[in-house]
Amino acid sequence: MTTAPLTGRAAIYILFNYSPMKKILLAQLAVTCLLILSPVSNSIYAQQGPVSKWPKGISYEIFVQSFCDSDGDGKGDIKGMTSKLDYLQDLGVEAVWLMPINPSPSYHKYDVTDYYGIHPDYGTTGDFKQFVNEAHKRNIKVVIDLVINHCSSKHPWFLDASKNENSPYRDYFVWTHKDDPQVKAFVTQTNEDSRNRNRWNKVEGSDYLYYSYFGPHMPDLNFDSPKLRAEIFKAGRFWLAEMGIDGFRLDAARHIFPEERARESHAWWVYFLNEMRKVKQDVYLVGEVWASSDIVAPYLKGIPALFNFDLASSIRKAVNEERADSLAIKLKAIEDFYTTINPDFIDATFLTNHDQNRIMSSVDDNMDKARVAAALLFTLPGSPYLYYGEEIGMRGKKPDEYIREPFLWDNAKNDKGRTSWVTPRYNTDSSIVPAARQIKDKNSLFNYYKSLIALRTGSRALGTGELIPVDLGHKEICSFRRIREDENLLVLHNLSKTERSLQLPEELAGYKTIVFKTKTNDVKNNTVQLAPYSTLILKK
Repeated sequence: MTTAPLTGRAAIYILFNYSPMKKILLAQLAVTCLLILSPVSNSIYAQQGPVSKWPKGISYEIFVQSFCDSDGDGKGDIKGMTSKLDYLQDLGVEAVWLMPINPSPSYHKYDVTDYYGIHPDYGTTGDFKQFVNEAHKRNIKVVIDLVINHCSSKHPWFLDASKNENSPYRDYFVWTHKDDPQVKAFVTQTNEDSRNRNRWNKVEGSDYLYYSYFGPHMPDLNFDSPKLRAEIFKAGRFWLAEMGIDGFRLDAARHIFPEERARESHAWWVYFLNEMRKVKQDVYLVGEVWASSDIVAPYLKGIPALFNFDLASSIRKAVNEERADSLAIKLKAIEDFYTTINPDFIDATFLTNHDQNRIMSSVDDNMDKARVAAALLFTLPGSPYLYYGEEIGMRGKKPDEYIREPFLWDNAKNDKGRTSWVTPRYNTDSSIVPAARQIKDKNSLFNYYKSLIALRTGSRALGTGELIPVDLGHKEICSFRRIREDENLLVLHNLSKTERSLQLPEELAGYKTIVFKTKTNDVKNNTVQLAPYSTLILKK
C-alpha cells in the first residue's frame, strides 16, 4: 500500500503533541457544633425570597449513578433523581448539571455510544422527560453534559469507520498512516506515561492510526468535517427541542482543535452557540476550559459561561494556608479582563468537581475550613456550582471512583436510595452524617449551606453586585465590598485559627448593621470582632 502523506489536521496533531484514620461520628458532630449560626443569618434576606435570576443563581452537579437508586439495582437512576427534586429545591438549588447520561461502556460515561439515548442503567427517555418537567415545576433548570470532543471507540460511527476506509463515517475521525515518518519519530520519542504521550492508536488489521487525546477508547471527532458538524448540531437540537433541557455543559471545550488552532476552536463555539439559539434563544452553555485566564478568555465569545478553575484553586489554597488578602484582588482582575471579551459573561464558580479531590478532603477533614471555603464561594461574585454531597461534607480523593461515591441520604438500614455500585472508602455511616439527620439539625453543614444560599439568592449585592476589594492589612482576613443599587455590603472572612479584633478605617465606618454572622462575631464602635474561621457581613 502506498504511504499517505501526513497533511492537514493530522499534521497539526503531531506538532501539537510535541509540544488517616476515619473520624468517628461523635468527633464530627462535636466539630460541627462549634460553629453556631446567629439568628440574624436568616432574618434579613431569606424570608423575602430569591431576587437573583438563573443562570446567575445556584447550580448543583450530579453524578446520576451515585445520587439515588429507585429500583434497588445498586445504581442511581433518573427516577431516583426525580424523587429528590424537593430536596434540591429546599436547599435552594436553581439548576442541575447532570454528568453524562448517554449510553456508554464506562461507568463515568464520558465515552458516548449514542448521542440521542439514555443509558439503560439510568432509565428511559420518558423517565428523563418526566424529570425535566418536574424540575421545571420547581423552577429548577436542567443542563446536561455534552461530550463532543470525542466519542466511544464502541460508537457505531467508529466501529464502521475503523473497518472500512470508504465508510461514510471515515472523516468523522482523524487518521494517518502507520508508515508516516513523522508519526514514527513521535512514537519513538514519547511513551504512554509522559505528558506528551503518543496519541496515535492502531486499528487491528489496518495500516492506519487514529487520533485520541484522552485515550484509545475515546477517539477524537474531526471538526474539519462538515458532516460531523451537522451531526453535532442535530444532537444539540434534539436535546433542546425534543427533551426540553435548558443547556449544555461542554466537556473538554478547549480540545475541539489542537492548541495551534485555538482560534478555530473559539470560532466553532460561536458557530455552535448561534445554531443552538435558533432552537432556544436563551440556551445556556457552560464550558470546561481548564487553563489560565488568558487562555480561557477568548472562549467567552462562544461559551458565555466558563468554569473558574483559577478561583477554585485559589480558594482552596487560601483556606489551607490561612492567607486570603489577595483573593478578591485576583478575582477582580479576572472579572475586569473577561468583561473586555464578553460584557455579559457568566463566571461559573465552584470549590471542586468530579475531577478533583473533594473540598472536605482538600482541607484534611477540617470542618471549620470547609465552612469558610463555602462562605467564600457564596459571597464572592459568580454563579456558584455545588458538587453533589458537598453540602453534607462528603469526602473523597482520587482515583476518580472515590470522588464520585454514593450519596448518603439516611443511615444505611433506612437508606433505600443509597447506591452500591462502588464500595466507598470515604463516605460511610461511621464517617458522614447523612442528609436526613443533617436536615433536622440546625447547626449541621447542610443547614449552613442552606443559610448561605438563602443569603445569596436574597441579596442583589451578593448575587450580581460589584466587587470592591478591601485591604485591612491582615493577610488572614479576606475582605471586600459588594454593591448593587441601594445595597452596600462589607464582607469579612477570618481564615485563621486566631481571633481578630479590627478597627475599621474611617471610610468603612458606616457599616454597622449585621446581615450575617457565624460564631461570636460582632461590630461595636467601628471595632470588628472576628472569631477563628468565621464570617461577618455588615450593611451600610
